[in-house]
Amino acid sequence: MQHEEIGTKEDLAKYRLDTAKTDLKSAKLLLENEDYKGANNRAYYAIYHAVSAVHALDGKSYKRHKDALGNFNKDYVRTEVFPKDMGRKIAKAEEIRHASDYDDFYIASKEETVRQIETAEDVVDQIAKYISSI
Repeated sequence: MQHEEIGTKEDLAKYRLDTAKTDLKSAKLLLENEDYKGANNRAYYAIYHAVSAVHALDGKSYKRHKDALGNFNKDYVRTEVFPKDMGRKIAKAEEIRHASDYDDFYIASKEETVRQIETAEDVVDQIAKYISSI
């Protein structure tokens, strides 16, 4: 079944940002329930969907996370639209999500998960401000 795409780039950016906020809310609920691996996953996806919201404004979409994050760093972090440390934080969040999802013996700690969620909150907040300023 094909879905007809309607709406503006701004509509798509808002939709993706709303998805990021929902992911962040889910991460917090999972943290409260001590599902640290699940919370790490949702926090990362909040970041990914927020980054994808920025790309939507440029009319861009990437199938691979690596491409979405790499191009965000190239187009927005290196050019200092967003702070330089955001790129490092996003890369660390991706590593944690990957370990949480795929490493058999990875044990996610509460402290690490709290940091992951804080990173996601920061990224989502900064991107929300950026989008609303355009």
